[in-house]
Amino acid sequence: MATGILRLPLRLSTKNAGIMSRNSGMKTSNISRTTQIRTAVTTSSGAILPRPAKTPFGLIRMTAVVVPFLYVGTLISKNFAALLEEHDIFVPEDDDDDD
Repeated sequence: MATGILRLPLRLSTKNAGIMSRNSGMKTSNISRTTQIRTAVTTSSGAILPRPAKTPFGLIRMTAVVVPFLYVGTLISKNFAALLEEHDIFVPEDDDDDD
């Protein structure tokens, strides 16, 4: 599904290019300018290929990847905010509502 979404702008651009070339009056070849999507389901002889090996992606693996990167991102943003405040580039104003 993700590859289909990523290929959508490419399909739209080739469709628009074909319409523009037809409207411009220039002669073009009869070769289709659409992109070919490779769906390797059969071999050239017609035999059906076996299913690809499915790699399990469990919750433990996902957690092992996401948590460290979230932690590193938090450290980077905290250090950068301290750097900005140290150099008085971005310092939040102290609003006292004691009026």
